[in-house]
Amino acid sequence: MRNEFRSPQFTQLAGTLASFRAAYSVRRPPKGWIHAARLAAGISSGELGRILGVSRQLPLQFEKAEADDSITLKSLRKVGDALDCDLVYALVPRAGPAERPVKNRAQVQLHIEAAAETLASEDQAENSYFCD
Repeated sequence: MRNEFRSPQFTQLAGTLASFRAAYSVRRPPKGWIHAARLAAGISSGELGRILGVSRQLPLQFEKAEADDSITLKSLRKVGDALDCDLVYALVPRAGPAERPVKNRAQVQLHIEAAAETLASEDQAENSYFCD
């Protein structure tokens, strides 16, 4: 989607996820969250493997996969559960619509007019989204 125009759904998503923006200041530890959580819990890789019901090497492979950005969400969630941690996952817009400059206001106006024409052709009021 072009930067000049954001849908109302995108704006709503950005607002809903605004609290996640604080997470930008928290960086993943160099060896990953799995490694950090395992050490914080005082659990060896062998013990984590036992909790997961897998070999003692598999937790180390999960740690490497996380550090390489190749771990699956399913695996990350499974390891998180074993470490009594929640996986928090979201795609957070980098900047809200108010923070992005509008480069071509005329193009935005055309999008708004096209949306208004579509609503009118379907006999829908512009504020129908807000009516009961």
